[in-house]
Amino acid sequence: MTAQHAPRVVLGVGGGIAAYKICELLRRLTESGHSVRVVPTRDALRFVGEPTWAALSGQPVATDVWQSVHEVPHVRLGQEADLVFVAPATADLLARAAHGLADDLLTNTLLTARCPVVFAPAMHTEMWEHPATRHNVAVLRSRGAIVLEPASGRLTGADTGKGRLPEPAELFDVARRVLARGSLTADLAGRHVVVSAGGTREALDPVRFLGNRSTGMQGYALAATAVARGARVTLVSANVSLPAPAGAEVRPVTSARELREAVLAAAADADAVVMAAAVADFRPDTVAAEKIKKTGGRPAPITLVENPDILAELSRDRAREGQVVVGFAAETDHVLEHGRDKLRRKGCDLLVVNQVGDGMAFGTPDNQAVVLGPDGLAVEIPRGPKEDLADRVWDLVAERLGEPGRHR
Repeated sequence: MTAQHAPRVVLGVGGGIAAYKICELLRRLTESGHSVRVVPTRDALRFVGEPTWAALSGQPVATDVWQSVHEVPHVRLGQEADLVFVAPATADLLARAAHGLADDLLTNTLLTARCPVVFAPAMHTEMWEHPATRHNVAVLRSRGAIVLEPASGRLTGADTGKGRLPEPAELFDVARRVLARGSLTADLAGRHVVVSAGGTREALDPVRFLGNRSTGMQGYALAATAVARGARVTLVSANVSLPAPAGAEVRPVTSARELREAVLAAAADADAVVMAAAVADFRPDTVAAEKIKKTGGRPAPITLVENPDILAELSRDRAREGQVVVGFAAETDHVLEHGRDKLRRKGCDLLVVNQVGDGMAFGTPDNQAVVLGPDGLAVEIPRGPKEDLADRVWDLVAERLGEPGRHR
């Protein structure tokens, strides 16, 4: 992508019922200044007609290799694009792309593209989980394509399950992030990363809990940027009210022990684990079966017991060779001093240390931090959007994933 032209996007539309949602994605792309050429498959035009795509994009719709032959569309579209975004990507379209077929204009474009390529799958759950589809997805990811995880929810007819196309606003956010990174987008392609986000809650009674002020914004930014860099992302989310990042698999939890169980399970085949969640250090020894009432006097003391140290456990018992473990430390004073001590105690590869309180970090759209490493690394990340900090963290993780012969 250069400064001389508006970002050029090829929007490939597959033949699925979710094609109607892509009209909204197209509108968001064009209204934000992108030049979009829509390339629908023959079956996609059964759901949304050519005049609709032309009216919304303001450009002629490319439908087959025999149209405007003198412009060589089957080569030019891919060569000149800054991004190829395919949605909905049906099981058939994923199969044809994985096998390098070129039987229509869209698959020809995929073969000639030298820019980031994103697939947003949409299909019934059984089709998504079929070994053939899983194999095709793995092949595409191994080649550097970004294949998003589909959402869960209502499918065609009365069916529900995994396979739903993420909402257009979420897809637009992926496209925006991918275009912002350009050719560096897929440096996490083929990797599985686990991110924890939010703040755990420890029940006192059926109504009250011990918690913290974390909103999950930084963890969600880490998940979204990892998706845009090609990773398969598992997001363990503790009490977060944010919309799920498109392409990430979200596993909701409540307490520290639930978070531990979910993170350890997801980490079994993960290349990297980033513990951005604010995990409670303690929990009540007992949980009242009924709401605790006022007695008119001093309340009974609450006995606390220590929660498991998830970050230390992940660092000590690596699930696989070369796994990178990243921790977060939210401090209110003596930030670097406490951060270095925590890094030593936890044994992780990187520790992201940031100051919290007085309107900083929790609940704000921006953040600043210092990333520490056991080798004396100290990378300052100035205050800016949380997605910028997330990208810098993934830069450091990608460097360590790329180190030959990493071992514990």
